Formats: sequence, structure tokens, C-alpha cells
Amino acid sequence: MPNIRKLDPTTSPMHHLGAELRRYREAAGLTQDQLGGKVYCTGSLIGQYETAKKIPTRRFTMQLDDTLCTGGALLRLLEMALCFRVPLQDQQYADLEAEAAQAYFFEPNVVNGLLQTKDYARAVIGVLDKDSLDSRLAHRMDRQRVLLRENPLLTWVILGEAALHQAVGGPGVMRNQLAHLLTFRDQDWVNIQVLPYSAGEHVGFQGAFTLFRFEKGPDLGFNEDYEAGYLTANPQDITARTLRYAHLQAAALSIQDSADLIAHVMEERYGKQP
Repeated sequence: MPNIRKLDPTTSPMHHLGAELRRYREAAGLTQDQLGGKVYCTGSLIGQYETAKKIPTRRFTMQLDDTLCTGGALLRLLEMALCFRVPLQDQQYADLEAEAAQAYFFEPNVVNGLLQTKDYARAVIGVLDKDSLDSRLAHRMDRQRVLLRENPLLTWVILGEAALHQAVGGPGVMRNQLAHLLTFRDQDWVNIQVLPYSAGEHVGFQGAFTLFRFEKGPDLGFNEDYEAGYLTANPQDITARTLRYAHLQAAALSIQDSADLIAHVMEERYGKQP
């Protein structure tokens, strides 16, 4: 069913774009399904744009402008909205992860959430806040279904070598976590590289970040600080992060050498654990 929930245009520039799209559509006397028929998509997709659950491409926004005779207003709003960082809640992030076709992660100090064992994840998310720990842990584990679906998320992860040595949860948990990383070595849709200490200075000193790519829709970047996670679709930001990721890939060990290092650290540091 098309999404007709109430939308607050003051929440973010992207919500303002969605509210304006709805206003122009209703002024034209069209339902979401009717507008979708005119621009060759479903009414449900129009609803997702109107409620800021998805970000339209420039080409599609131009189609909407032409169909609704807005004089290019929606495209101008999109250009403005793309310049802002949008706060993202955990469930919204999980939804993006589930809809993405490809995801590229850089994690300098911790194993990425999609690759975490349950015990490792429990230790990570329970460091400062143990309230509702079981439900938050279940949510993180549920996110990993994107790697098990019929068309798995194509996932590329660059881990800093520090993530292999930081004894999260204790030696036993770490041995199991590193062993779990090695289970991905023969899976085409999950690629793990390690950025070794020997790489020296590198372009990832500013911290972890993520790039999402979609079959339909613009590329998105994500990073978080101590308070929240932020999403950006600004083309200049995406280009800069893509270049940064390419440099990190070049500085990291190959996939096979990374697996060898993970196995070495597992045996050298945690080999005596059951």
C-alpha cells in the first residue's frame, strides 16, 4: 500500500523535499499510484520518496518536475538536500544496509558489525550501556541476514590490524571472532582486507566510514561520531570517500595475505584458547 504517513518537513532538507513532492502531487489531483504510472514506477516508491525513506536520483527528480510542472523546483530542493548531513537512527541504517546492492566499510579498530560473532557483538555494544542489551544484540545479529539472502549484499571490508589485536570480550571470544572472519575467505560476495601496521601513515586516520551503492538511487556515505550516525549523498563527499577507499584498498594486504595474517594472529595470540 502506498505510504501516506504524516511528514514533518522541518525534520531535514530531504523531508522538506518529500513534503513538497506530496504538495505538488496533490495540487495536480494525482494519487501516488497515478503519479507512479506517469513516471513509470510504483505508487509505493512515490510514497517512499515523499516520506524521505529513499532519495531520488537527479534524472528521476527531473521527470517528476516535468510531470508535475514545477518549473524545476524539486530538482533545486534535491540539490540543496544533498549538501546536508542527515542524522540516521539504527533502524534506518539497517534498512539502508538491506536495500543496498554493494557496501564498502573501513573499520580501523573494530570488526564490522556484519562480520561479528554474537559474543563479540555483545561485548562491543555493551561497553557503556547494558540497557536492553539482548534486544540490541538481536537487532545487530538480524542485520547479518543481508549476507545470507538469495542475492547477498556485495560486501567489502577493510579492517585495521588493530581490530585483530584488541582483545574484545577476552581471548576466547577473539579466537572465535577471527576464526569466523576466516569462514568468509572463499565467499565471492564478502571480501576482507587488513590494513597492516606496516602501511604506516594512511588516508584513514580520520576514522571509520561506509559507502553504499544501490541498483536504483544515488550512492550514499555514512560515518558516525560519539552522538549519532550521519548520512550524506553530496556528490563531492561521495567522490572524496570513494577516492579515500581506493587508497586504503591499495595500502591494505591482498585478500589472501589478509586471511593469512588473520590466521597468524589467531594462533599467535589466541591459539591456546578452546
